[in-house]
Amino acid sequence: MVNSSNSPLVSVVMPVYNRDRYLAVAIESVLIQTYTNFELIVWDDGSSDRSLEIANRYAQKDSRIRVIAAPHQGFAVSLKKAFAAAKGTYIGQLDSDDALDFRALELTVQVLESQSQVGMVYTNYWDLSPGGQVQGLGNRCQIPYSKDRLLIDFMIFHFRLMRRRVYEEVGGIREAFDGIVDYDLCLRLSEITEICHLNQPLYYYRRHPNNITSTQQLEVALLSQRAIQEALVRRGLSDRYQLRVEVQARYFIDQKLTDACAAPTTLQQSDSTPNEERDRTFYSHAA
Repeated sequence: MVNSSNSPLVSVVMPVYNRDRYLAVAIESVLIQTYTNFELIVWDDGSSDRSLEIANRYAQKDSRIRVIAAPHQGFAVSLKKAFAAAKGTYIGQLDSDDALDFRALELTVQVLESQSQVGMVYTNYWDLSPGGQVQGLGNRCQIPYSKDRLLIDFMIFHFRLMRRRVYEEVGGIREAFDGIVDYDLCLRLSEITEICHLNQPLYYYRRHPNNITSTQQLEVALLSQRAIQEALVRRGLSDRYQLRVEVQARYFIDQKLTDACAAPTTLQQSDSTPNEERDRTFYSHAA
């Protein structure tokens, strides 16, 4: 068993709800970090699959992992409570279906340790297929950071590491913005501290049909509208600017499942079948 410091400098929080297919990959990507003074908080939000069992198995082997089992309350509440449980001076989030590059903590900690005026640092990220194949740099990586442009483009994606004191100064997670809590938080952080973009891909973002952004698009658009409008008011811009929102609909025709056709395509069938050995290979992809 690995011995850990009683006061880790970094806390990585991971809310989990029914992610047993991906969870081992996510946890292992934290355990292989070149920076080791961290704790990993796995907050299980009442999972009904094997997620809690998997998390506990890893916690028994590494004392830097803390598993907290809670009743199902939703993502925003889980994330807020996980951050509240964190002991670190610096705090970051890893989604339970994603993974970190092995240098993510080392390189982001270096920024915060060397630049006291920076309250948050964020990195570029790789897009992954559901099965874990790297598909290229994420589109948001191409957007330069700007406090003003953040009002219409959420370029502060993953991985983010922030100082606990600035997180607390802006009031932390706001549960009413469930689905876009990270965007709302980053808007508020940008108004009180410097944010640094580390131009290296150090996060693996897995795209699959159950992503929040895929399943709740209309709700995300409405909540984003509210967050931006509130930001305009806080920044004293609401007298000069008004927000206009356009929501684009996309339509797809999928083949119906029948007894003679078990799945629409062979590729989709393969991607929906768990394969832990295949899924565990991607985070060693060379930058």
